[in-house]
Order: sequence, then C-alpha cells, then structure tokens
Amino acid sequence: MAIYYLMDIPDITNLPYACAENISPLIRRVLARNASPFSYTGTQTYIVGKSDVAVIDPGPLGDDPAHVEALTDILAGERIVAIMCTHTHRDHSPAAEPLKAATGAPIIGCAPLVIEDSGPRADLAFDATYTPDQVLENGETVCGPGWSLRALATPGHTSNHLCFALNEEQALFTGDHIMGWSTTVVSPPDGDMAAYMRSLELLMARDDRIYYPAHGPAMTTPQRTARAHLAHRKQREAQILKLLREGVDEIPALVARMYVGLDPRLHGAAGRSVLAHLIDLHDRDVVTPDGDNYGDNWSLTK
Repeated sequence: MAIYYLMDIPDITNLPYACAENISPLIRRVLARNASPFSYTGTQTYIVGKSDVAVIDPGPLGDDPAHVEALTDILAGERIVAIMCTHTHRDHSPAAEPLKAATGAPIIGCAPLVIEDSGPRADLAFDATYTPDQVLENGETVCGPGWSLRALATPGHTSNHLCFALNEEQALFTGDHIMGWSTTVVSPPDGDMAAYMRSLELLMARDDRIYYPAHGPAMTTPQRTARAHLAHRKQREAQILKLLREGVDEIPALVARMYVGLDPRLHGAAGRSVLAHLIDLHDRDVVTPDGDNYGDNWSLTK
C-alpha cells in the first residue's frame, strides 16, 4: 500500500475545483479547495442520485467558502434529501449548516462529537457547529429515487465515524477510514487503534466493488486495500515492539526510526498513531507507560 507525503501532492493548478464530475451513473464528485499534507488535493464531496440527491461530506468552510456556493449552483433545480457526514473533523462537516440554510435540506449522518485533541493536525479539530437533524445508527438507510445509502459504523479514526454503502453500485464511501492516498491518522484520546483495526476487519468481510474516499482516488480492489491497511497497522505494531526491545523508548525516537524519510512537519501526526498503538498494546498488557499518564516514554511489560 503506497503511502504519500507532502512532496507527492500533485500540481493542483488545473484540478476541477467547484465542478461536478460524473464518476458513475449515480455519483458526482465536487472537490473542495483545501489541499494540504493531510487532505491531499482537498475534501471530495459526493452527490448521490439525480433530482432527489444526497450530499456526502459537504466539506470545510474556512479554506473554501465558495464550496457551498458551488454545491448550490450545481444542484439548482434538484432537491437535497439528506446532507450526510462521515464524521465531524473540520474538513468534512462545517459546510453542512450553511448548505442546510441555503437549501432547507436535513443533516443526517454521524453523531455530533466535540473533544479536546492535542493532535498536530488542523483537520483533527472537531467541528463544534455540527448539529444533525437525525443521527444514523449502524445499518440504517437513507433512500431516494433509484438509490439507497446504508450507514456502516466504522469507529477508529474517530469514535463517530460512519461509512455509507451505495447498494445499487456496490460502492462504499469511506470518509477518512480508508483513504486513496495515505493511511489515516488515529489520534487519541478519541482515535482508537483497536477499534480502527476491528473496523478494517469488518470491511474485509464485505463484498464492495469500489471505495470512494474523502481524499484521494477511488480504490477498485476494496478487500485487498482493507487487508493492506490492516497489515500495515500490524507491521507498525511489530516495529514498535522490536524498537522497545532495543531500548528505543520515547515516541519521538520511535517515529524517527519508523518513519524514515517522512517530512519532519508530519512527525507529530505520525506520533499520534504510534501513541494509539501503544495504548492498544497497554490495554493488552504488552507495554507500560512510564508514569500515570500516556506520555512519551514506554517500556515492555515485565
């Protein structure tokens, strides 16, 4: 599974921002102008259906206030049945409220969640404005003419993360659970590595034909992709245990050894996922933090 960093973001000059791309008979994609080391070329908003539609992950506000205007222009003459958010990080859900105000459409999707997070990523800040009209539970469905979207609970990246399955095309909108350009950051205290790996196993057991992530290209080998993500996480866990046995016991030092060649600006984000692995290993009584809190120093359980 390829992992891309800042230098791998393509030239965004001629990308189709604020335009609707038809990517399947039922799906259009609109790219938000919030490219970054953590969002690749930007958040991809998906429009499902024709005439009566659902909008998935309406996107950010601060980076691209014109994105909502673009969505309303694109959907002029159509009715939004539901504005659906996979989770409430600031690059996914803030545009839901102004889109609702402009169209009268209900916000239906993940549960609200605001939590303090010391992660170094701007998009890891939670959206305090998100107020859904309806929270979807696992397995619940939103329908329109010729389409249906079923919620799939996939906690890990965040505890409120949902994927949405488009039954008619065997497609899964994966939000940040599985992305098309990078592995996702799992950042405690809300990010949970054990839950994340269980959610990957859940996806491996499904028969999806294609994944549409919020960032990066679509993935046409879904089960293999989910398996690769799970193997990657298990590989990272094995690296941590090996380095602890060698006496490398601080998270910054673990990151330096595990993420050779990573842009230093991304070391903090990598450290959050290392911490998530350590917390999971601690819950299994494999490692121990040095002190009462989950700090930088860790050792193998004696």
